Amino acid sequence: MKLRSARRGLDAVCGVVGSEGDGGSPEHQLDPVPLNLAASGLVSVVCGGGMIQSRRPAPQRRACGRGVHRQNLLEVICESAEPSPVNPEELTVTASSSVIRFALSNARSIMNKTFILKDFIETNGLEFLCVTESWVPKDETAAFVELLPDDFTYFSVPRPSGRGGGLAVIFKSSIMCRQVYPSSVPTSFELCLCELGCSQKLLVALLYRPPRQNFDFMDDFTELLGELIPKYDQVLLLGDFNIHVCCQDKPLVKDFLNLTDSFNLVQLVDQSTHVSGHILDLVLSLGVGVSNLQVQEAYFSDHRPVLFDVAWTHKRVQQYAPMKRSRMLKDSTAAEFAVVFSMGCAEQDYGAWTTDELVIHFDSACTLALDVVAPVRVKKPKATKEPWLTESTRALKRMCRKAERRWKKDGLQSSLDQVRSLWIGYQKAVKDARRKYFANIISLNSQNARILFKTVDSILNVNEPLAIEYSTESCNNFLDFFVDKVRVTRASIPPLKHAPYADLCVPKALEGFQPLTLAELEDLVVRLKPTGAVTDVLPARLLTEVFSVVGNHVLQIVNSSLISGEVPCPLKQAVVRPLLKKSGLDPTILSNYRPVSTLPFISKIIERAVFNQLTSFLQEREIGEVFQSGFKPFHSTESALLKVLDDILLANDSGDAVVLVLLDLSSAFDTVDHNILVKRLERSVGITGQALQWIRSYLTGRSFCVRLGDCSSDLAELPWGVPQGSILAPLFFSLYLIPLGELFRKHNVSFHLYADDCQVIFPIKRGGLCTIQPLLDCLEDIKQWLAQNFLCFNEHKTEVILFTPPKTPGGAQGLDFATLAPHQKAVVSNLGVKLDADLRFDAQVNSIVRSCFFHLRRIAKIKPFLSHNHLETVIHAFVTCRLDYCNSLYAGLRQAPVARLQAVQNSAARLLTSTRRSEHITPVLRALHWLPVFYRIRFKVLLFVFKALNTGAPKYLSDIIHQHVPVRSLRSADQRLLTAPR
Repeated sequence: MKLRSARRGLDAVCGVVGSEGDGGSPEHQLDPVPLNLAASGLVSVVCGGGMIQSRRPAPQRRACGRGVHRQNLLEVICESAEPSPVNPEELTVTASSSVIRFALSNARSIMNKTFILKDFIETNGLEFLCVTESWVPKDETAAFVELLPDDFTYFSVPRPSGRGGGLAVIFKSSIMCRQVYPSSVPTSFELCLCELGCSQKLLVALLYRPPRQNFDFMDDFTELLGELIPKYDQVLLLGDFNIHVCCQDKPLVKDFLNLTDSFNLVQLVDQSTHVSGHILDLVLSLGVGVSNLQVQEAYFSDHRPVLFDVAWTHKRVQQYAPMKRSRMLKDSTAAEFAVVFSMGCAEQDYGAWTTDELVIHFDSACTLALDVVAPVRVKKPKATKEPWLTESTRALKRMCRKAERRWKKDGLQSSLDQVRSLWIGYQKAVKDARRKYFANIISLNSQNARILFKTVDSILNVNEPLAIEYSTESCNNFLDFFVDKVRVTRASIPPLKHAPYADLCVPKALEGFQPLTLAELEDLVVRLKPTGAVTDVLPARLLTEVFSVVGNHVLQIVNSSLISGEVPCPLKQAVVRPLLKKSGLDPTILSNYRPVSTLPFISKIIERAVFNQLTSFLQEREIGEVFQSGFKPFHSTESALLKVLDDILLANDSGDAVVLVLLDLSSAFDTVDHNILVKRLERSVGITGQALQWIRSYLTGRSFCVRLGDCSSDLAELPWGVPQGSILAPLFFSLYLIPLGELFRKHNVSFHLYADDCQVIFPIKRGGLCTIQPLLDCLEDIKQWLAQNFLCFNEHKTEVILFTPPKTPGGAQGLDFATLAPHQKAVVSNLGVKLDADLRFDAQVNSIVRSCFFHLRRIAKIKPFLSHNHLETVIHAFVTCRLDYCNSLYAGLRQAPVARLQAVQNSAARLLTSTRRSEHITPVLRALHWLPVFYRIRFKVLLFVFKALNTGAPKYLSDIIHQHVPVRSLRSADQRLLTAPR
């Protein structure tokens, strides 16, 4: 065994692949490069006339135990005491070749042996583990959190329906691997396809064929090979076929072997892989160098794992653990900083200083003080360990190893039973130790919700490995992509045919912003969320703690900016961090990333001061679109949907059909034209003078860079758009869309806006002309207005739905939707709510129930880690919030969908209180003070009514609620009754 391991190591170093003995082929051998032995510190040793390499001889050790077996000794012929010269043609290494250690195992559920399989990976030095019969349910991630070693990731293909089955591929993150899919899904076996490399690709196909699935198997398998073999020169096909290839007289075996032979596939397993005999787990290769194949004894399943090496001729992905530059901020840092800053930054007259000079001086003073109390340190992130492993768990692992050695020595069934028993005990012990570790963290931070949810995330979700290189080149690639995306979007806007609408003019009203007092600034900073950019000299959280010391300096900067009408240039540089839009996307494709922009904290302080004064001015003058619900106080997606649904229901009650059109804009915030925005603020809003000059300075001269770790890209200008991540961007965008509302009113078409999401409501009068031509004319003008204002209309994401009265469902029969016909759907998604044509909300309720039970299953896995109060907090955060989202729309809903929602709440209550299913749920809900779903719906409606009557709701809701005024004096006059709509 040791000789075999030495030979395997020699092959890996010297690139000896392609010989007939190791299963390779000469055509897959890489070009040789010479190896300098003298430089590598290796000594040449001649064995039987050939030369190999060996490390410098170690000191001799005394023989112990039973001595040596002489048949295992090889004669070493020493030709000379001096090292022989090396012939580069005899000794070569491949520049980019490597050997991957593979394993195939039928685990029969990884759910109850996660730590056993993790030890199996680490002990055998595996880089690629293919598991059949994983028994992992759909969307399960907690088991892989326990199973994956450091720098490993996985693919999981659960069985589509029913129990059992399932495939999992666990591999090292340095291996370039992506999941691919066949053109058609086979029905007689489960399949997972992985593609390794980028130029010369190696396809790994893992499959599991359930027993007695003879029907259509050969047809499906033939079709699969016919699709894969022509595409790939290197194919590795492995899995549990449940075919006894050792019994070659059986008809299925004959057909199977003839088929694989016709495709030049070589079956490499020649030992029994099941404890009851027979070869069931197969490894078939085409053009792949497979060597050192061995079948180990099984102790965690009834299938024996198959281990082998695969020669791979591609470079691996380098895993980047960039050096981090950071300051160590402690509890005492704020007090120490206050002392040093006060000593080094004495009060002086800043009256003649510009705003830029004030910012630079403040940053310099903060840097000097921080260098004293918290100097910058450079450190490399350490690999995450398993802190829950204790001495007792390590002792259990040593006992398992000892029992394994005894079993391999005597081969007795009793020894095997002991090995299995010990490994089961080890799995349970490590799981308990991990549970206690996380439970202790949560209990010690019981008042910190951030740590609670961070811990829950670490238990349930696998950490994504670093998939992109932290370098200046990568940052510049992202920068170019983000800039080009906006440039292409603006270029795709069609040319303008005519100007459908001109801006209204209002009297001049706001000519400047008022400076702040120190008390007003302190109140503003306390209310502001302490988040900034990584380029902040003084971190936002530390600034709030030392505000008593730095407050006057910050006040000088803020007031200088407001009075001069200039925004400091250092505060107009944003830092963008690319984030994957969702997990599972290919990290090598730049379009799968979303740019997340951050701005300096002092910039946000200045913006908040301007925002407060602007919103007060707009509310006093009642400027702004009434039917815009985005980023406004007392407004929400629920209030917007309530208004839209109210318009639809009123029209249906009158016997009219309603067409709802959902419009979508592409990168709307990024394509806003600065000149148009400034003119609109001047003419339609009435902002002039220093206030307008400040806004012009705020918009122009902005730039951004992309940052990954400590690597940063070049700066790129932002000639268009409102700054992402800023406080003023949503307000400016809503003011930019003010003329859009007037354009809808011009065509007498109802509408509602939520930021850049536009909802158009067009009723079709009963008995009138059954046409939507006025709507089409309106939409044509809308497109022209959007082009005039450099906003890109995304026609592909437009959705149309028709609501007909329940008593006359055919009232709009024969309606011609013209250009809108391709976009008509039976169910549309509007602000996160699925609306169906009958307004029965079946699709919405089903989506909520499905999502809630998914989260309940995940929460059940972490229940042992959490106290009762923490568990209730997690349930409210992941389940109750989904039940309550826009639940006022369910008023008057049928009992069946409400019952499905109630089933979710009942399950959550039983999970929290460990109540059995046979026990009545009403006392449990009452004890928890949880309103049932039906009453939660009524409560939300009453809450909106209360807010509408007490100036806490949008105006469009307050206008549709009227108090009842009796015609004569009655005792009920003081009960504030409402007028029922008719």
